[in-house]
Amino acid sequence: MAQRILLAARPKGEPTPADFRLEDVELAEPSQGQVLLRVLYLSLDPYMRGRMSTAKSYAKPVEIGEVMEGGTVAQVIASRDPAYQAGDIVLAYAGWQTHALASPKQIVRKLDPTQAPVSTALGVYGMPGFTAWSGLREIGKPKAGETLVVAAASGAVGSVVGQIAKLHGARAVGIAGGPDKCAYVRDELGFDVAIDHRAPDFAGQLKQACPDGIDVYFENVGGAVWDAVWPLLNTYARVPLCGLIASYNDDGSNKGENDRLPALMRSVLTRSITLRGFIQSEFVRSYPEFLKEMGGWLRDGSMRYREDIVEGLASAPDAFIGLLKGRNFGKLLVHLGDPD
Repeated sequence: MAQRILLAARPKGEPTPADFRLEDVELAEPSQGQVLLRVLYLSLDPYMRGRMSTAKSYAKPVEIGEVMEGGTVAQVIASRDPAYQAGDIVLAYAGWQTHALASPKQIVRKLDPTQAPVSTALGVYGMPGFTAWSGLREIGKPKAGETLVVAAASGAVGSVVGQIAKLHGARAVGIAGGPDKCAYVRDELGFDVAIDHRAPDFAGQLKQACPDGIDVYFENVGGAVWDAVWPLLNTYARVPLCGLIASYNDDGSNKGENDRLPALMRSVLTRSITLRGFIQSEFVRSYPEFLKEMGGWLRDGSMRYREDIVEGLASAPDAFIGLLKGRNFGKLLVHLGDPD
């Protein structure tokens, strides 16, 4: 018997537990060319909120009654594909379920537990890490002596952004929520400064921390954080736009209020700012190079990471809802089982 979580309804504003449905299903045998996977870890990521909506996006939404989409680390328990054998551990897009039938195109790569903990394939050594690495490489391009700012700095992407900036000789300023996260960003990850976005004088603290302005801003959040960053962007600043989590649950009720687009466009023009949205998959050609470089940093201790792990598939909806409110501390994972 297996379990899976389906999208039960499209959220209006913040998701609720009623938007998800947990159900039991019988295990199926793999057909020719398929493998049967047992999920060990499920990744929970902000982009999943977009998949719950029918709003126009870069990927099609999850349909009502379909399994929620998501990356997983899984073990092959039966195979009818010669490339995989029972016992192999793989990175695959199996979704929110304990078991899944998968074709080779749904499997990203085999994992070697001797190279790094397999859970990192969903975080620092996987999509979030690659998002940070490729966004900086292709758009941010931090240089020695420059100032880089990143929001959600204790999270799966932001934590990697700041550490890579430091490895390139840049000054890293992290923005996080609460004193514990700020202490982690500063003391364990090695950022030069960490600022609490909840502080009443947040904008003033950010300005003080960036006396020479901001050369690279890696945008994960939007909202009030963007409002504080925007005036500090230098001429020729680069802004990789990765996410806007502050607005993911907007229901459209404030549409038309506080239209700042003309002022933003004027700033982009007069300061020659590069503002570029990106999806990490567009840079997939450089994924092997990322694996090589990140693997080296993990092995020599240059790259640190933190995982926030919850237990059991049934805990996924509440954990995901908390993720959108910033309750997680580090890369959020659901642990479903250990390898045989």
